[in-house]
Amino acid sequence: MHCKSGDIDYFETNNFFPMRHRKKQLRRFGHKPDQHSRSVLRNLATSFFEHKALVTTQKRAHALSGVIDELVRMVNTTDHMNAIRKITSFLYTESASRALIEDIAPRYSDRTSGCTRLTAIKLRDGDSAKLVKIELV
Repeated sequence: MHCKSGDIDYFETNNFFPMRHRKKQLRRFGHKPDQHSRSVLRNLATSFFEHKALVTTQKRAHALSGVIDELVRMVNTTDHMNAIRKITSFLYTESASRALIEDIAPRYSDRTSGCTRLTAIKLRDGDSAKLVKIELV
């Protein structure tokens, strides 16, 4: 079905955007693209492993807790060299990778998940976003 108005075909122009009925999409971080969401999670994970705790918004902390559990499980279950390769390709700094491999992962070798705790702190001034502290259990 083509809707034409005069000589303009709305399906063939770049200005036509069909509606997104029944199409699901990852809706984290305020409708940001996937590359941006991945970069934010990598930055948060790097900061978390360097400082052992982090204060961020509730949605970001909830997404980060799954990433942290996955990284800790990866270090504990895969062989050492492959774990190092995967961790250093995900985290940005060597100090964060060392902290994860040498300090954090051995403490949680008996767990498969549940390494983090989210504690509500306050509402952020300005936009009233829920701030939480994410830390190791």
